[in-house]
Amino acid sequence: MDNSPNDPRSTPDWERKTLEQLAFAALSEQKARRRWGIFFKLAGLAYLVAVLVAVMDWAPGREPIDRGRHTALVNVFGTIEPKGEVSADKINAALQSAFEDENTAGVVLRINSPGGSPVQSGIIFDEMRRLKARHPDIPLYAVVEDLCASGGYYIAAGADRIYVNKASIVGSIGVLMNGFGFTGAMEKLGVERRLMTAGENKGLLDPFSPVNPDQKAHVETMLGEIHRQFIDVVKLGRGKRLQETPDMFSGLVWTGEQSIKLGLADELGTVDSVARDVIKAEKVVDYSIKENIAERFAKRLGADAAASFGRGLIESLGVTAQ
Repeated sequence: MDNSPNDPRSTPDWERKTLEQLAFAALSEQKARRRWGIFFKLAGLAYLVAVLVAVMDWAPGREPIDRGRHTALVNVFGTIEPKGEVSADKINAALQSAFEDENTAGVVLRINSPGGSPVQSGIIFDEMRRLKARHPDIPLYAVVEDLCASGGYYIAAGADRIYVNKASIVGSIGVLMNGFGFTGAMEKLGVERRLMTAGENKGLLDPFSPVNPDQKAHVETMLGEIHRQFIDVVKLGRGKRLQETPDMFSGLVWTGEQSIKLGLADELGTVDSVARDVIKAEKVVDYSIKENIAERFAKRLGADAAASFGRGLIESLGVTAQ
């Protein structure tokens, strides 16, 4: 053992000093960890507050309450379906807000839709007529952009006038129900279909069974009834302006220019031109009900959860992609 004067162990209290140094070093490390912990907690809290503020989504798509005289806009963009962006609940709520605003000079439905549910379209059409009867001094116009087909035109027919672009696609006044039949493929693969029902028509149009002529006739009658309802709505909305032709209600579509000649539309126009030249209120206020951040987050969370569940199930079954 080296007991030279330079050896720290040569002093009588070297053990105490070494322990003190180790204790101070440990204490300093703990303080540093605590400071970083506080920093990350504060950063996490700030992020959470920012997310909560965003999720609140204060009055999405709305301008200040004091809007002044204006044209109210409601967008009908996309497929018409119960749980989508273009549902009767959302469109009707937007229309009600627009008509009930005392500064609304006129309402414009801007339509760009391939159609969708005839039930949702019918509910919107009926609400349009109710609001027009309740507010006779507020005109309701439809402005078609790229596409106004099937259920989209069902809705447009409820407006006082329909404005289009010369290249818009308008019409498709018809009803369809589609599906697939796999009986031929099943025969080739040697697959036997075992369908058991309580009720002779419970397996209506089952894709894995041969077509039943009686069931097919029943569905065609049902579709014909819905088609007749659609035609009645168009005739009610358009009245004497229609220049009816044999193929008008066959499901065909026409350009905006052709639709004007047929009486399916009235004039060329845009939201701005209708607001400026027809309603005489250039200021446009959008009343469309937009999906807020909370709803988008919930949908995304649901999709991610489903994807994670699917991956976990595949992994647990030992299935791999080659």
